[in-house]
Amino acid sequence: MTQAFVIVPWYFLWMLLQCWSMVSQSVCVHSGSLPSAPEGASRRLLLYQHCIPLCESGDLQTEVASDIIGLLMLETHNLPGPSLAQLASLFVDAIKLGKMGSGKSLELFPTVLTALAATEALSYGKGELSGEEYKKQLINSLCSSRWDPQCVIHLTTMFRDVPLAPEELQFLVEKVLRMFFKLDLQEIPPLVYQLLLLAAKGCKKQVLEGIISYFKEQDLLSIMTPIIHNLRHVEGTAILHIVFAVRLDQELGREFLKSVKGSQGELCPFSIALLLSVARIQRYEEQLFDFLKGAITKGFKDEQLQQGSKFLQDLLPQRCSFAQMILDTVKNSVFGWDHVTQGLVQLGFILMDAFGPKAGPFGKTATEGANATAKTPTQQACRLGGQVLLEGFKMHEPIRGEILEQVLNRLVTKTASPVTHYIDLLSDIVVSAPMILLESSSKVTETFDHLSYLPLATVQGLLKAVQPLLKVSMSMKDALILVLRKAMFSSQLDGRKSAVTGFLLLLKNFRVLGSMASSQCTSALSFMYSSHYEGISIGPFTCDLSCAQVQVDVHSRYNSAANEAFCLEILSSLRRCLGQQADVRLMLYEGFHDVLRRNSQLASSIMQTLLSQVRRYYEPEQDLLPPVKLELCIGAQGDQVFLQEPLAHLLSCTVHCLLWYQGMRRSARPNAGGSDDDDDDDDDEEGGFQNELQSILESITRRMIKCELEDFELDKSAEFSLSSVGVKNSIYAMLVMGVYEVLIEYNFTKANYSKSLFEELLELFSRYNKLSEILKEKSGKGKSSKSPRSLLSMGFVSTLLTALFRDSAQSREEALLVLRSSGDFLRYAVSVALQKITQLEETGHTDGPDGQNTDKTFHHLCDITSVLMWRYTNIPCAVEDAGKKEKRCSVSLLCLEGLLRIFSTGQQRYPARVAQLLSAIGGTHTNCSHSQCVTPRGLLALFTQLSGGEEDFNSKEAQLLVNILSVLSRQLEPSSQQFVQMITWTVKICKETSFEDVAFSKGLLSLLFSVHVLYKSPVSLLWELCQDIHSQLGDIDQVPTATDRTLLVLSQVGKVLDEVDWLITKKKGQLVPDRLSSGTAAGQQDPVEKALTLQLGTLLTALNELVQTALPSGVCTNTLLGELSRTYTILTTLVKYVSVKLSGSHLTPQCYSFITYVQAKLLRETKAIPNLIYSIEQYEKYLITLSKKSKVNLMQYMKLSTSRDFRINAATLEAALQEHDNSQQVSINHTTDTYCIDDGDLKL
Repeated sequence: MTQAFVIVPWYFLWMLLQCWSMVSQSVCVHSGSLPSAPEGASRRLLLYQHCIPLCESGDLQTEVASDIIGLLMLETHNLPGPSLAQLASLFVDAIKLGKMGSGKSLELFPTVLTALAATEALSYGKGELSGEEYKKQLINSLCSSRWDPQCVIHLTTMFRDVPLAPEELQFLVEKVLRMFFKLDLQEIPPLVYQLLLLAAKGCKKQVLEGIISYFKEQDLLSIMTPIIHNLRHVEGTAILHIVFAVRLDQELGREFLKSVKGSQGELCPFSIALLLSVARIQRYEEQLFDFLKGAITKGFKDEQLQQGSKFLQDLLPQRCSFAQMILDTVKNSVFGWDHVTQGLVQLGFILMDAFGPKAGPFGKTATEGANATAKTPTQQACRLGGQVLLEGFKMHEPIRGEILEQVLNRLVTKTASPVTHYIDLLSDIVVSAPMILLESSSKVTETFDHLSYLPLATVQGLLKAVQPLLKVSMSMKDALILVLRKAMFSSQLDGRKSAVTGFLLLLKNFRVLGSMASSQCTSALSFMYSSHYEGISIGPFTCDLSCAQVQVDVHSRYNSAANEAFCLEILSSLRRCLGQQADVRLMLYEGFHDVLRRNSQLASSIMQTLLSQVRRYYEPEQDLLPPVKLELCIGAQGDQVFLQEPLAHLLSCTVHCLLWYQGMRRSARPNAGGSDDDDDDDDDEEGGFQNELQSILESITRRMIKCELEDFELDKSAEFSLSSVGVKNSIYAMLVMGVYEVLIEYNFTKANYSKSLFEELLELFSRYNKLSEILKEKSGKGKSSKSPRSLLSMGFVSTLLTALFRDSAQSREEALLVLRSSGDFLRYAVSVALQKITQLEETGHTDGPDGQNTDKTFHHLCDITSVLMWRYTNIPCAVEDAGKKEKRCSVSLLCLEGLLRIFSTGQQRYPARVAQLLSAIGGTHTNCSHSQCVTPRGLLALFTQLSGGEEDFNSKEAQLLVNILSVLSRQLEPSSQQFVQMITWTVKICKETSFEDVAFSKGLLSLLFSVHVLYKSPVSLLWELCQDIHSQLGDIDQVPTATDRTLLVLSQVGKVLDEVDWLITKKKGQLVPDRLSSGTAAGQQDPVEKALTLQLGTLLTALNELVQTALPSGVCTNTLLGELSRTYTILTTLVKYVSVKLSGSHLTPQCYSFITYVQAKLLRETKAIPNLIYSIEQYEKYLITLSKKSKVNLMQYMKLSTSRDFRINAATLEAALQEHDNSQQVSINHTTDTYCIDDGDLKL
């Protein structure tokens, strides 16, 4: 009958429905076939059964099908219960069979279920169910069955109109979330939308977490590029749906916040993108960005902790870092995620603002160069913010203007705090996309207007950052020149110094046509190196524009003469600075050498300028001493005396420029072209200042050797106080010492290894040294002061050290022996090297020529490393002459200290080139792996130092060796054979060393812990050390002796507890609630739980040794009490997994004995004791509770302490009884010692 009814034409059914809707009631009444009658109900049900498949068939127009469903919905509530049940079963069967393709008839299903739920009773099997229960059975059957993927969206939409109990809704949401993985990617966004609408009924957190979990898994599964592209677009649409839902539903937003805060370790690029999108909603902005800040720093801290512990690395796999996920989010945002980019920009600036460098005391801060390694979590977070902004700038055009504007605004407004991180970001933006940045050049030129008011360091960084733009933008360069000319006449000193900085930058980076490349004269001087700029042709100028693969003739309108005129005009402006303050002149002197090196065509003008300035302070009368007019170098205003002319820097600049120019001329002459007349003219013009400068320098050298300190009014009786006379004498001394150093460098270079000239050089040094000793003596009487910064260049120091220690040429031996015979000169040379290395470590650059050139400075550093290592290893203290042992030993110590500074500097400033630096130890500059470069020479030297007797032990040398080994050990791979060998040797040294040197012992133990923790857990080592401490100090009933090693061991105990605590936090959600009652064997434990048990068990044994030890009162005992409290707190958390027997029978009783011992020693209040007892009692309380639940007596190993009980002091009681012999009986309560757990003190 059904089949016959199905073939009825649809229009007949349509007419039947229309007639029925209009006259059904009257027909039923007249025919006696009411809806409640069996015949009427059957006919109606039959009509439903045929209309529903017809609407799903697709043969009807959409409007017709909608009208049919609407008419059926109106009559549904008139159907009796059995008919509703049959009709609902029809829907369920159709869904199971996949016959709901269009889903049109599903609009009727909610009405059927609602009507069914209102039915009082329905037959079900052999019994009856209420309508509500019957509906639950249907929904359960439906959600338990297999769904056709095509109908998932329709079913989700349908259930929005179905009243659902909480458990039904949860069951349904789980089913829909499981269906995500069976749908095509393009069907996910509409399903997400419908699921979010369904979440209005409840299960909001489950819905959000399910969606995020799906996309997280898809990220891991999707590897093929086309799939990834489609996935990114789908993710972007889903994020839009979720953000829209959160805007409308505050409860959904609150659930989202709870979800992300509770699952920090489960974040992924999709969830981070979702966070940033939701953060655009004002009411969630602050909370979400605070959460992201905290999550980022916590991620870096966790990563740092895990990287520093082999124990943690073995237990937990290394996950994708939080920072990498954020960078992946930036990368994914290129797929049309415009709603994410604004949040990325905001996050980047929040990180840089919050975690950037802070101003130190007096506004100073440690200089962090672009090459410096970000070590702390805050530094890493700041660098991550810069990376986010840089990548965002590259990828998204709409946000470029905002990023650039905010960076420049911060450079202008943040004058009281360091802005080096913003300068680094601007520099990276310019280098990576210079042509893109030119589109916003107006913003840069606006910033130039503020140069006069910015700190000098900011101006220098800003101009250096935008330097590539100046080469391709005439308008920007012209704007800068106008600003600099105004700044030259600024009333502020920093404004004028900024002008000098800018003009020098222009001269250095815009070379006049015909200037010789500085690399052509590299071979002239071993310590003079060529420019680090490599040129590409830009019109008549040559300049570097790395990363911008463009050739632009921006200066084509200028000819060569105009270019030279432009540079000469700038030089003319700079000459005005020679009449200004000493700081301005100093900047000019420090910059002239780089300008000359870049623009050799300006040599004549620069050298003439320097010559005229030198003449002002040079005494031409050859018989007069001194040869310089020091009185002209000092100015006075009232009672204030100040430096007017930095004469030593003037001479230093002159010497370096003259030496470079002479080397350049020698290199260029063999290849010079043109007529002989032109060459003669050049020689006549330029040879004049060369000859005159050489004559002046030779005259100054000759007369300075003859000078005595009295000639400068600087004898031993001279005053160096803060009075005007003392300040004048101090300035004179600094100037004279600087002049001597400049002459030492010049004469060494010109001496050509002549014995007589080296003897003159040693005379210069002896006078320098004499004055230096006087200054040290005078400063020793008052406040200590650092030695003045040396004017020797880094390149010369490298050359000098090589000549003194490594030059073995026979022809030079006699001359060099003159210098080598002076121990003071050797110490001076190494001391200056140490000073230069320290400056490089602190600031990232050094004074003098090429001090800003990273490559050349690194090359000099490698040379110095090789020399210092050779000097220390080949001439140790033990084999030096006994009469000069003390002095030469100090040279070795200086070499060792220099090596320590070099290795630290290499790791901080040149992290990518440490291997090359370490290879310099062997005398080569080739690249090699760290494990091959780090040799055991330091350990061998330490063995040699310790192999002698205690009288031969040099504490300073041993400490330096240990520190060097600590630095070098960071370059070894923990899995390498060398690392294992280093641990073995370090343990051997620790066991065999018996010298009572506290500082050395602490350094050696620190080295042992630092390397051991990267190899395996140090708890077994701690146990051995605690046993050793116990045996050395004795039991608590003996007299204690102080030891600083105990504090070091306790600090390592604290680190172990930190790791355990961190691991518990990570695995807390994964720990099984109660496994003790089930009798789970230890072998079946989770690996993390088992490792924690073993770790804490060994630590408890180690602490058991310490609590029985007679530790000195004070810091040691308080620290131990604090670590014991932490231990019991952790034990309380892990009581189900840790050996209760070990803690109960061994540690706890000893703890109470130790408490009694501390009370007797301290005799005063200390919070550590009540805190420890509270922790122990909480542990015991939890054991009692767990014993009751598990029916296992966990307290059988625990012995309750008597520390809380009343204790009778026998001596006090006897004295009291004798005193009140004839009085009434005295209550014993007045003669007892009472220990109060709450107050933690002893009451008598």
